[in-house]
Amino acid sequence: MQAILSIQHILQEVFGYGEFRGPQQAIIEHVVGGGDALVLMPTGGGKSLCYQIPAITRQRAGLGITVVISPLIALMHDQVGALHEAGVSAAFLNSTLSGEEAAQVERRLLRGDITLLYAAPERVTTPRFLAQLDCLHESGHLSLFAIDEAHCVSQWGHDFRPEYRALTVLHERYAGVPRMALTATADSLTRADILERLQLQDARQFVSSFDRPNISYTIVEKRDATQQLLRFISAEHLGDAGIVYCQSRKRVEEIASLLCDEGIAALPYHAGLDNKVRQANQDQFLRSEGIVMVATIAFGMGIDKPDVRFVAHLDMPKNIEGYYQETGRAGRDGQPADAWMCYGLQDVVNQRRMIDESPADEEFKQGLRGKLDALLGLAEATDCRRVRLLAYFGEASKPCQNCDNCLTPPEVWDGTEAARKLLSTIYRVQQMSGISYGVGHIMDILRGKSTDKVTQRGHETLSTFGLGATFSEVQLRGVLRQLIAIGAVTVDARAFNTLQLTDASRAVLKGEVPVRLRESVSSPAARKAKRASMPAVVKAPASLDADGQSRYVALKAWRAEVARQHNLPAYVIFHDTTLTAIAQRAPQSLDDLQGISGIGAKKLEAYGQEVLRVMAHACV
Repeated sequence: MQAILSIQHILQEVFGYGEFRGPQQAIIEHVVGGGDALVLMPTGGGKSLCYQIPAITRQRAGLGITVVISPLIALMHDQVGALHEAGVSAAFLNSTLSGEEAAQVERRLLRGDITLLYAAPERVTTPRFLAQLDCLHESGHLSLFAIDEAHCVSQWGHDFRPEYRALTVLHERYAGVPRMALTATADSLTRADILERLQLQDARQFVSSFDRPNISYTIVEKRDATQQLLRFISAEHLGDAGIVYCQSRKRVEEIASLLCDEGIAALPYHAGLDNKVRQANQDQFLRSEGIVMVATIAFGMGIDKPDVRFVAHLDMPKNIEGYYQETGRAGRDGQPADAWMCYGLQDVVNQRRMIDESPADEEFKQGLRGKLDALLGLAEATDCRRVRLLAYFGEASKPCQNCDNCLTPPEVWDGTEAARKLLSTIYRVQQMSGISYGVGHIMDILRGKSTDKVTQRGHETLSTFGLGATFSEVQLRGVLRQLIAIGAVTVDARAFNTLQLTDASRAVLKGEVPVRLRESVSSPAARKAKRASMPAVVKAPASLDADGQSRYVALKAWRAEVARQHNLPAYVIFHDTTLTAIAQRAPQSLDDLQGISGIGAKKLEAYGQEVLRVMAHACV
């Protein structure tokens, strides 16, 4: 009972929250008691508190420091900054520190002056760092290991990092020290791998719902991707912070430039940029209002910015785990957000080629193909996106009424006959020529187009020539995507992306497997005239009245100035939800600020009088 009272007190006193969310309390109680844990909780679900509160509780009980293992420098900086704001002693060891700064942190570590120490897996497993942990362990001052982004340990995870495998040393060397592994994304295969690789087979598993009900999912067929993206942002998210993911560095640069030309404040981020430029762009995204970051998947993990209003994919990701993790960076504050993806047949072909050309063994490649097929199935689905997405993670749900398929049910047509004609064409071409051909050539034959390539090879004499003339190329490409999704056709990257039939094609050819497809509704957006970049506009919550909105705008301006002074993202000072609550309450005394979510004792002491001053001026 004392521990429960203690963690509730820390939640309120340090972090300013009145109650725990979901399974947080059960996780924290288990870890405070010395238990090992595997925690799966969606992005924005409050994973950090699950190790921060045990760290504080166990430190106050004299059990020593908590080591947080993370591969993410940006997360280390922001979380340590946020803990300092909350009055908690925390530090990090990473490559951004000078030799003297790192030595100072190490001295504090050995003195026991730190509650939470953040470090990368590469550093944790060095002989020097392990020797320091040995000293702490021998003196009884090594309290807890928290392994964040734990999916990185698994070859089945979407962001495998070999250095995570070496973390087995923690169990072998410090068997009595509790360990917890945390991640936002892991299917059953990845979950089993985490438990085995980190030797957490006996750990208690806490699996939260993967549902993010505030995120609306939309997936559209790629027609003119850049214009479709412009239409989406211009119509729904002008002036909002967002992330646009692209497959290549070149594409990132092109899209960032295009958005800027259209008056949308955008920045590029990819591994090919100079480190200083990349860091500056990330800092601007985190610290400014209304920036759109155009990036490869090198960007995002560990980004805690709560007010990202949309995540857009201009190319299809590799698997559902990656898609879920990336879309989960939208709406961390719980407010409405959008996940928008544009995909096409070429995306499928490119992803298949990368799998086939990888040096991995065939069993591993087959696993990757299965994951890609699951994502393609999600994209081609005509039923609820969220039901499909959650089912992938083993979670049953009901139609959400907050995805494109629920809000605007697609028209569906029977593509079975078109599928049979397409498969027959692939078969007859191979039978006649002894070799396979790519998508374009098969489409030309089926639609009866007498191109030079068709006539030179005599393919206009095939019985299927022109049989698909009544179908548009868009329809036939949709049929082909569906056939790839169900495994009736494969794309052979080693033979110039030629189409190959599989055993599963027989059932389709015989009419035993129906092929139902969504009607194409995608259309390119109209080209707009170029315009100068628009300044970000502070959007006050509609729930506030006119006076409340004025107070909110004033609070945001004050918070931005404080954040600049502290060199921290604004949300580390106070989240938007906290500013909204302050603006709504219109406090006139420190007592009036008590109990507002997000205002702990340290922040009340540090900022209470300033907030009251801002309120007084805003109300004049």
